[in-house]
Amino acid sequence: MTTSQRCTIIPGYLLHRLAEAEPELAPAVEFTLQDGSRTRSRREIEATRWPGGHAPLQGGILPPTMPVPTSTPAPPSAPEEAPGRAGALASAVPEEARPERRVHDAQHGTTLPGTLVRAEGDPETDDVAVTEAYDGLGATWDLLARVYGRDSLDGQGLTLPATVHYSRDYDNAFWDGRQMVFGDGDGVYFTRFTASLDVIAHELAHGLVQYTAGLTYVGQPGALNESVCDVIGSLVRQRVLGQSATEADWLIGSQLFTDRVRGVALRSMAAPGSAYDDPALGTDPQPGHMDDYVDLPHDADNDNGGVHINSGIPNRAFHLFATALGGSSWERAGQVWFDTLATRGLIPRDADFLTFASATLTTARDRYAEAPEVVEALLGAWSGVGLEVD
Repeated sequence: MTTSQRCTIIPGYLLHRLAEAEPELAPAVEFTLQDGSRTRSRREIEATRWPGGHAPLQGGILPPTMPVPTSTPAPPSAPEEAPGRAGALASAVPEEARPERRVHDAQHGTTLPGTLVRAEGDPETDDVAVTEAYDGLGATWDLLARVYGRDSLDGQGLTLPATVHYSRDYDNAFWDGRQMVFGDGDGVYFTRFTASLDVIAHELAHGLVQYTAGLTYVGQPGALNESVCDVIGSLVRQRVLGQSATEADWLIGSQLFTDRVRGVALRSMAAPGSAYDDPALGTDPQPGHMDDYVDLPHDADNDNGGVHINSGIPNRAFHLFATALGGSSWERAGQVWFDTLATRGLIPRDADFLTFASATLTTARDRYAEAPEVVEALLGAWSGVGLEVD
């Protein structure tokens, strides 16, 4: 079976296991797996970057810019980002600025975006999924704006659209290059996908990646793409909960599994490979060290070269970095990751783990020149996952 490279929170290999273990769920899972192929051609056409930046906005929906595999360095990604190294980023977002959220209801169909049910500033509805999506979009915008000085995904106040109640028994949430889409889960193994704040932030962060470094969604750059989104997802949740690096559980998707599943989450950033061990879903395949790197073919049937699998390595590096520094993860540790992602031209689209690690060292030295403990913690974190950075 061939599936698309749409950015989804549930990897194809997990859904394949579910379809094999639960024949009654197989039709819904099959649809989930194949659904991406229906929009692949449109997405790849729209994902092409225009000279000097992104395609223009249409209808207030985010323009898709998820790149196809290439070794070409990323072009400028937002006009307010000054050339050069870390520290030359967007200016602070005005205090009066607010996100522009638009939540739609697909009513269990697959036509996007669906019926608008809550726009920015509208009162809360009785639909918990609408409330969760609205609040999750806002919490992600708030981290980017109030901590990193970036007004929405593009740095210019881009509208944040989302659709809930997509299809039936739909076991996924995804970023399609223009908007967020959430399924309600099958109710047997997965609950509604809006229930997890870090999942909402993770998927929205794929939009941030496409407006900044544009990391190619295959192999190591694809794993970095997934990892950066896990980092953003975890930071948003930690900030909302007021947790320090040592207090956080560092789990991604801990609210998604039903009680039937033997597991705590989709992924563990602190201990990759330990998130679940279930008769139906199998065992968490993530490595946490380069010694265990999983070398897979770069196609959709093999997780695009292990983008959801090998992301455990940079995930653990960030966890080691943040916990070594202590305090709030979104401050110094998160700032280094954000600087690395958002500084124009610092990393190419096809950056591998070592290239990214070296770039984080550059941004750490630039921003924290007077705090050698930051660089020391960073070097130790990358060494801890088998990457020695010069």
